[in-house]
Amino acid sequence: MSRRLVREKSLQSLFQIRMGEVPIDEAIEHVLEETEQPVDTQYLRQLVAGTTQHQKQIDEVIRQYSVGWELDRMPVVDLTLLRMAIYELLYEQDVPVKVVINEAVELAKVFSTAESAKFVNGVLGKLIGEIEQLRGIAANDSGD
Repeated sequence: MSRRLVREKSLQSLFQIRMGEVPIDEAIEHVLEETEQPVDTQYLRQLVAGTTQHQKQIDEVIRQYSVGWELDRMPVVDLTLLRMAIYELLYEQDVPVKVVINEAVELAKVFSTAESAKFVNGVLGKLIGEIEQLRGIAANDSGD
């Protein structure tokens, strides 16, 4: 069971939640129905639920590091990837930073465009210098 597959399925679930306004469990179940490979469903649920729960705080980070971009003007896939990656960077600290960024960039290449991959890499790259400070803020985050 690869974490890459979990991230892919998380992206698809989060996209469904955003576009179809479906509940988390329903989106995850739908994505899993279409998956033939074994998936770490615990981490999948954790990633989707965590990204959703902390979206307000994550969006503030995106606003801070994507100068000149309004969230509602970003392609939905790019925004969803950024949300998921930032959740993982700030709240799932057992995963190496480089791995999270690389996975987000690779998913952007597959599900969006080469330009999107550059954009995602650029935003995530900007926040790395302040990752410890951001993690400290996230540790005090109630998820509201």
